[in-house]
Amino acid sequence: MKKKAIIISIKGIKLSKKEKLLLSKEKPWGLILFKRNIKSFYQVKNLVSDIKKLSKNQKFPILIDEEGLSVSRLRNIFNHKFDASYFGNLYKIDQKVAQVLYKKYLFSLCKNLKKIGININTIPVLDVLRKNTNKIIGKRSFSNNEKIVKKLGEITIRQCHSYNVVTVMKHIPGHGCSSIDSHRGMPIVNLSENILNQKDFYPFKLSSAKLAMTAHILYAKIDRKNVSTFSNIIIKKIIRKKIGFKGILMSDDISMKALSYDLVTNAKKSLAAGCNLILYCAGNIKDNFKLIKSVPYIDKFTEKKTSEIYKIIR
Repeated sequence: MKKKAIIISIKGIKLSKKEKLLLSKEKPWGLILFKRNIKSFYQVKNLVSDIKKLSKNQKFPILIDEEGLSVSRLRNIFNHKFDASYFGNLYKIDQKVAQVLYKKYLFSLCKNLKKIGININTIPVLDVLRKNTNKIIGKRSFSNNEKIVKKLGEITIRQCHSYNVVTVMKHIPGHGCSSIDSHRGMPIVNLSENILNQKDFYPFKLSSAKLAMTAHILYAKIDRKNVSTFSNIIIKKIIRKKIGFKGILMSDDISMKALSYDLVTNAKKSLAAGCNLILYCAGNIKDNFKLIKSVPYIDKFTEKKTSEIYKIIR
């Protein structure tokens, strides 16, 4: 059965009757988990199992933001005590040691995710640090050196995929150039396309990537009217052509303050601009139903790319 072009979220540590109905009848593309959904190992493992049973798909995409120290939804269960900056700093000192240790860390991380049944992790963060980068990115970034960010990003994708966990590179085409947290307002970047291409766009040029998440940023010198998630210019000219991304493009959370319309309008504008999936993270059941009714089924391109993702998940 075809899936709807949406990744939904739920409210608590177990599924409500309405959430069960949503999963079994409406067929969202996937579901993302947050700290509010996680109490213990067996609780979340059973929750994931229930979600997959209701969707009638053992490869149903279950996403999580498990980046490490500063962004860890599973910190009550596992000790993923390193963040991206640790490995980026280590890479500057000793590239070989950094790569060996990072690969070991990724193996442990993916092993833990697979124990629970989670099959998609929204890493790597490929935002390049700048002097004015908002603290919302901070240590989640590998480095202020775009080549290091790209190298460690490539390792992240290839290693995780080899362990049957799919990755989502973010926040394309780059959040490091912003001094504002897009959870709280709309960041506006006034750097030229040429400058952005040299530093911020560069790490995302990874052919191995299957999924990418947009940055809710207005790049004023490329499209002065639209935040990137709503921008046909950014998505087609920059993300698809200049960066060359050929996978599934998902929006960042459409309930974030950077997007100023109502949820349904945010969803429609994201899809119209060229996003393949929308992401909704607030977990409100009424909004979940409203959104899933308003979005279309995934197109043939997304179907094909989803099949590629399913081949990685085992």
